[in-house]
Amino acid sequence: MHFAILHLRSRSLLRGTLLVLVSFVAAFPLSDFPHNRATLLLLLPAFTALYGTWDTSRCLRRRWSLYHGAVLLLLYMDIMALVMIFFFLLYPYAGWLL
Repeated sequence: MHFAILHLRSRSLLRGTLLVLVSFVAAFPLSDFPHNRATLLLLLPAFTALYGTWDTSRCLRRRWSLYHGAVLLLLYMDIMALVMIFFFLLYPYAGWLL
């Protein structure tokens, strides 16, 4: 039996999306969200989400179809999650904003 999610060389929408969502959920307790403490441990979810976004982008096809549009929507979701993770990472270091 062959599962594409377990093989890193094969394309898998599920693996890319799960990597991004799990890293986004993991970024909340690492950043201690309401208090936003500075920690470099948020680099792990950031790099994991970047890899998941790259893995999702590998599933794009050359010709437009509904599948291509769905992959684009997943990429937009990945970008929004990446922005939030990098906000959690960089905001505590921006003391000049307050």
